[in-house]
Amino acid sequence: MKDSIKKGLGFGLTSSIITTLGLIISLSFGTRSEAAVIGGILTIAIADALADSLGIHISEEVNPENSNKQIWAATFSTLFNKSFFALTFLIPVLLFDYPTTIIVSIIWAFLLLIIFNYYIAIDKKAAPLKLIGEHLFIATLVVIASHYLGRLISLLN
Repeated sequence: MKDSIKKGLGFGLTSSIITTLGLIISLSFGTRSEAAVIGGILTIAIADALADSLGIHISEEVNPENSNKQIWAATFSTLFNKSFFALTFLIPVLLFDYPTTIIVSIIWAFLLLIIFNYYIAIDKKAAPLKLIGEHLFIATLVVIASHYLGRLISLLN
């Protein structure tokens, strides 16, 4: 896989997982509104994906070694992967009730991170458990912070 495609996959997948999981947890605890969570996921899949792909595009343009083709490959890879993986979180929201949605979303997010980080570790010839553990730790911090943010939001409602 080309480096520019990998860059878009890595950034898009990771950003969509962390952002969408944080949104689901905070809005679920804060509002208990399925419509708000669905609207948030769609916003991430469209507006945030476009913003992130523009960010990748500009950051790739800064490197004079990148060709126009590489820049656009990273841009579209980011857009596709951010949108696609964010939209996968609609499935648990649409299929399950409030508390189950959160559990299934966390499991889905962690599973995606484990698979992708395993792939990265194998590709880099690095220790998979170290890389996976590091990134799951960060994802866990997002879950905890989002939970407390949701509780704060619920106090304001």
